[in-house]
Amino acid sequence: MAESIATWFAGAFEGLPHELIIFLVSMLPIVELRGGLILAPIFGMNIVKAILICLAGNIVPVPFILLFITKVMSWLKTTRLLKGFAEKLESKAMGKSEKIARYEFWGLVLFVGIPLPGTGAWTGCFIAALLGVRLKKAFPAVIIGLLLATTIMCIITYGISALF
Repeated sequence: MAESIATWFAGAFEGLPHELIIFLVSMLPIVELRGGLILAPIFGMNIVKAILICLAGNIVPVPFILLFITKVMSWLKTTRLLKGFAEKLESKAMGKSEKIARYEFWGLVLFVGIPLPGTGAWTGCFIAALLGVRLKKAFPAVIIGLLLATTIMCIITYGISALF
């Protein structure tokens, strides 16, 4: 899924600098840095440049999600039009919260770091905020998780030899 979305971005934003496209893709929920790291070699970008851009793009929304998502969700629940969507989104996220709730820091690291569908920084931050995990604990866990996800995705995308 991340690959098809990343490829769509490559075509949809043709003409923009490749670095900007990869940065923006890495900021988006669902695709995040996984999509950026899949897209980077399509643009012929070297691994170091890709890692730096994708990590930066994926980190930008993290503090905002951790600090404001509960307020946004509370507001959405007060609107007639978006209440059902907000409740469904929250319910779906909380359905994946068991490991984070149980192990907090390391659960969040693994949730963000293992690149599986429905995991990543956006969902991890959302769950952490809903569980009341403090910013001081959640932010470093998400960063470590992103470094883990970056390592795994670089191995998948560029091959093991690219890391050495």
